[in-house]
Amino acid sequence: MTTLKEFEDALREQGMHMALAILQKLRERDRTIRSIAPARRIAGRKMTPELARRILDLHATTEMTQQEIAFQLGVNQGRVNEVIKRGKWLDDNPAAPEAIARDKAKERISQADAGRRPVGREARAVSSSGRKKQSGKESRQAQLLLGDL
Repeated sequence: MTTLKEFEDALREQGMHMALAILQKLRERDRTIRSIAPARRIAGRKMTPELARRILDLHATTEMTQQEIAFQLGVNQGRVNEVIKRGKWLDDNPAAPEAIARDKAKERISQADAGRRPVGREARAVSSSGRKKQSGKESRQAQLLLGDL
């Protein structure tokens, strides 16, 4: 497939100055029409049973895509998919799997903020480098483990 730049170069080589002039006018017209406003960023709304029912209602009564439903309601398309495919967020039950997962995630976040403990490879590096040097000082070099490769 030819790029626009290659097309322009071919027109120049062939001496087609009128075609180049028309192309330039089309560019100028497109620049005046083109919007320079930034794209709308969807800040997700909190999922509620009412919002989940609204998603199902739109899905059943219209031919809207999941992305269109998400855009209209101001939620993430992934959340729309979870409601439609798995029936998530349809009840206010605090024992529902999605409510439990949400609460566990919030708890992990609060613990991580409070303790700021290392996670994953950092934790292994700290535990393996916790040995003392012969001089009695703690080693600050991380030891490379075979599993890290």
